[in-house]
Amino acid sequence: MVQRFASVVRLRPGREAEYRDLHVNVWPDVLAALKRAHVRNYSIFLRDGLLFSYLEYTGDDYAADMARVAADEATRRWWQLTDPCQQPLPSAADGEWWSPAEEVFHLD
Repeated sequence: MVQRFASVVRLRPGREAEYRDLHVNVWPDVLAALKRAHVRNYSIFLRDGLLFSYLEYTGDDYAADMARVAADEATRRWWQLTDPCQQPLPSAADGEWWSPAEEVFHLD
């Protein structure tokens, strides 16, 4: 079974070029960690200063798989570069970085 997840975060003003440059060559270890976590078809879109991410998850325990990604050393180093480019939305919950987006329509 495939689960779809989307989330949103603000791109900090003046950081677009840096963020784009980072994503031209995402580190292979970061991509491998995502694949081990059963993530596929992962995209990040940009519009009007908002970053929108979409991914498909094919595993059985999303929370556990995302915890393993968060514990991955390469991913943690990667986030040290990307996080300064991002700013949580004003509506983000305490401790939330990327805010989940609710799916309101889907066509297969």
